[in-house]
Amino acid sequence: MIRPCRNDETESVLSIINDAARAYQGVIPPDRWHEPYMSQEYFLGETGQGVVFWGWEEEGELQGVMGSQEVRDVTLIRHAYVRSAFRSRGIGGRLLIHLLSRTEKPVLVGTWAAAGWAVRFYEKHGFRLVNSGEKTRLLCEYWSIPERQIKTSVVLADPRWFERSQA
Repeated sequence: MIRPCRNDETESVLSIINDAARAYQGVIPPDRWHEPYMSQEYFLGETGQGVVFWGWEEEGELQGVMGSQEVRDVTLIRHAYVRSAFRSRGIGGRLLIHLLSRTEKPVLVGTWAAAGWAVRFYEKHGFRLVNSGEKTRLLCEYWSIPERQIKTSVVLADPRWFERSQA
């Protein structure tokens, strides 16, 4: 079942994020990895800036989460994670489809360039990589991330973005 994450579920959401993010360890630049991957302070900062988390509940517990954030004329998909024991069950895809259905705006996703599995996931769902010049512009315009992360990330966009940019 997909539902909004509640304020009293911060610990559960962070548990999912930090469990799933272990896949990045040794893949992303070492200076960008930290333990825990997402702290409670960072999480509260994200929600304070408008990131809304949705969760997949199974067996009475959250097993996957995905955030969305409205930023001016686009929707960003933020912090998409599925508990490692529940991967490859379609949870991430269902969360993504749900969030896509909730917006009319073009949708953008930023992820680590080295996380090929994440890039393939979004491509499987109709997203396409934007070129490197556009990537840098988008990351600077819609995200608040360090320069190092900009250099080591990619941006994928849904078809609405490409339709709008060609209009």
